[in-house]
Amino acid sequence: MTQHEAPPAAPQLDAATALQLDQQLCFKLYAASRAVIRGYKPMLDQLGLTYPQYLAMLVLWEWQQVAPEQPTVKALGERLLLDSGTLTPLLKRLEQLGLVARQRSSRDEREVHLALTAEGLALKAQVLPLKQQLLCESGFNLDELDGLREQLGGLLDRFITAP
Repeated sequence: MTQHEAPPAAPQLDAATALQLDQQLCFKLYAASRAVIRGYKPMLDQLGLTYPQYLAMLVLWEWQQVAPEQPTVKALGERLLLDSGTLTPLLKRLEQLGLVARQRSSRDEREVHLALTAEGLALKAQVLPLKQQLLCESGFNLDELDGLREQLGGLLDRFITAP
């Protein structure tokens, strides 16, 4: 192909085929997401966490390395793409489990700061071996998974920044 040639067009699907479930990217993403979460369930059961709680803990552990200016519920919601109505009960449960501490800001009581407890920090050490075991048992090629993660990150970025 020369510099002025257009790339080949993607094959067009007829209307009936275009509306089949298996032709829908959204369905494939949804089904894959559910399958991955189901695959994580045995590991998460050992940790005593739900998948959304696990994601919150991942961010809080990440913040132990490089904390945002304000490790708040709002910042966590932005990082996880969750609203406070979803996040508040999740964090309340993590607090009940003794993994997270929440504290209202003295400057602005609408702002709630987050911190890991000693138990929350200790839980991190249990995750890596379990996650490695999960990956080994799944038989996935790590390079393929890395490539897929990058592609999905690009897709997510495009949907987030789309007008």
